[in-house]
Formats: sequence, C-alpha cells, structure tokens
Amino acid sequence: MDRWAELRALIASDERRMRVLHAVRDLGLPDCWVAAGFVRNRVWDHLHRRAPAPLPRDIDVIWFAPDACEARRDAGLEAALLARDGTLAWSVKNQARMHVRNGDAPYRSALDAMRFWPETATAVGVRLGPRGDIDVAAPYGLDDLFGLVVRPTRRFAAEKHGVYLERVRAKDWERHWPRLRIDITSMASDSPMAPVPMRNNGP
Repeated sequence: MDRWAELRALIASDERRMRVLHAVRDLGLPDCWVAAGFVRNRVWDHLHRRAPAPLPRDIDVIWFAPDACEARRDAGLEAALLARDGTLAWSVKNQARMHVRNGDAPYRSALDAMRFWPETATAVGVRLGPRGDIDVAAPYGLDDLFGLVVRPTRRFAAEKHGVYLERVRAKDWERHWPRLRIDITSMASDSPMAPVPMRNNGP
C-alpha cells in the first residue's frame, strides 16, 4: 500500500476523525481541509504501534476564499462547529487572510498556505469528498510524515529558525513519540533544502 492510500485508510478507520470530517464537510466551504496535528498525530501513533490518542487540543480547519476574509466569518464557523460538537476546540482560519499575520506574500490557495507552515510533516490536510472519499493535500509529500522526521520548511530553517526551535521545545513531541528524528539545524535563506543532521532520542 502506498503512503497516500495508507493515510486515507488510517483516517477512514478512525471513527472520531471521520465525525470531524463529516462536520467540516457540512459547512460547504471552498478549498477546505482539516490539517496539522489532526492528521500528523494519527500517523505518528500508528507508526509507534499504539492506539490513536485523543484528538489534538485544537482541530485546525483551513479554507480559502479571498472574498470572505473577515475574522468574524471564521468565528461564526467555529460557533457552528461548536454547536455540532462542543467537546472539541475548533480553530477555523481562512488562509486568504493569514499571510498578513505570518509576514508572507499572499497565499494562492489552502495548499499554498500550507507550504509556509513550520514543519513538512505538519503540512498535511484531509477532507471528505461528496461521495465519502478522503482527499489528501500535502505540498511536501508524505515521506517525512511516515518517516517520523520533523523537518522545518524553508523559512523556518532560515530566518524563522528560532521560532521553529521554540515550537519544537514547547511541543515536546519526543516525549510522546520517542522514535521521531528532529532536524534542529538551520541554513541560509537562499540555500536549497537538503538532508541535515537529526536529533533522535528514541531507540
């Protein structure tokens, strides 16, 4: 089974995650995905041969609509999801406005926005199609995610490297998933992405 099919199967076999995908699909938003830890943590649990942990604290829902950039629109969508399931902390963000907060050029789509997230393994989203099929968005592919590699994306390996290192420290992922290999090196902003030394506290 290839990694794309394996990811679809992992999500489809998780009843809690499927309920989330149904709720988000019912919003009818354009270019809409559930991403980040919602996907990443499921894979890491599977690769550590453990049952899926509880859903992450925040359920990151991203969408893209340049004509609906008001923050209050996202707040209304979060309220709608809370009414559907008040046990989850929903975070809804229209990526058409998030470049301003992040200091980036305007994003062209939700997929493009994910290219500017801190880690390659986090930049993965899923959604439920109209026929119940699971779509996957992964601008950096799935090799790092399934390889248990935490690697910064280009800007977080260069001018935002300090932000990345603080994020890795605060998340403390290695305590939960000890087989992770974490890239803690930096590079010049104009250097190509290349394999770098990793930190691995696992067996």
